Amino acid sequence: MQPRSTATRTRTLTDGDSEALLSDLVSAASPSTREATATHRLVNWMLEHGYDRAFIDDAGNAVGIVGHGSRDVVLLGHIDTFGGNFPVRREGRLLYGRGSVDAKGALSTFAAAAAQAVLNPDLRVIVIGAVEEESASSRGAHFAATQYQPELCVIGEPSQWDRITLGYKGRLLIEWNWRGDLGHSAGETATAGELAFCYWQGVLAYATEFNLERQRIFERLDVTLQDIQTGHDGVHGSGHMVIGFRLPPNVDPDAVAAALDPHDGAAIRAYGHERAFVAERDSAISRALRGSIRAEGGQPAFVHKTGTSDMNIVGRVWNCPIVAYGPGDSALDHTPDEHVDLDEYLRAVRVLRAALERL
Repeated sequence: MQPRSTATRTRTLTDGDSEALLSDLVSAASPSTREATATHRLVNWMLEHGYDRAFIDDAGNAVGIVGHGSRDVVLLGHIDTFGGNFPVRREGRLLYGRGSVDAKGALSTFAAAAAQAVLNPDLRVIVIGAVEEESASSRGAHFAATQYQPELCVIGEPSQWDRITLGYKGRLLIEWNWRGDLGHSAGETATAGELAFCYWQGVLAYATEFNLERQRIFERLDVTLQDIQTGHDGVHGSGHMVIGFRLPPNVDPDAVAAALDPHDGAAIRAYGHERAFVAERDSAISRALRGSIRAEGGQPAFVHKTGTSDMNIVGRVWNCPIVAYGPGDSALDHTPDEHVDLDEYLRAVRVLRAALERL
């Protein structure tokens, strides 16, 4: 049986089809670890729009394949979202909903562009909607890293249609836990709240010292107090904190955790270790995207992000030219105002389609 031609895909996919895909995916709530509805929806869309293969893999990722060549190009997006789902709505050309920017906008861009592109016969494009990117596990990307060895890769994250992301900071999470005897408030026994505050002050002092002479945001160590709880059971007091770190290049997460080992009787658990990753600026995929952005009337620019992405995971494993790309303003990530401009989204689809055809 002969596979369907890419030319057929080009004739049958419309802007309306691309918009419907994004709207349908955003409407399918998929917080991390609960992505099944969205992954089935994406796989069905791929099968209905000319993909040669589409399936859900053993990690739960949605995977679609176009082409039969020996050179793989992986378009790795993520189908899970941050929590706090809110009603999906349209206001003119703006689509509001969790994931519209981070990062179903980019994933839909990948799926639509691959469905339309007239590929070089020696290429095979693999679109992946990975699960659990918003969780410390990053299960989908870790699994995908073992299944493919692409020549080129694009990570699906918002950068705006005319910008290309080259790097992401690393990540570390520290969970601080303390439990001890209660003391009278008029006495000298430190409370759980006081101990937690002291540890947090030590973290801030460590970051301040680290950041001396570091002016660029991408070179600085960022810390956030993500959660704090204290309490007691009438006999013992307890305290709990979660502290997040964004790590600049060449910083070992284990070294940071070791430097912040507590001396207050508390225990810490360090997890979510990811090293920063910075891609090559001038590569085949970068040139293809830049040329396509210019052809669409834009002036391409490079950016580095203070967050993390699946680039941190697969970048070193695959060791191939890699960038991140996708429509939307990342400042809207995880916010109640998250929305994407559908005209920008369609523009990103055209850019990526043209980039694939340039390869």
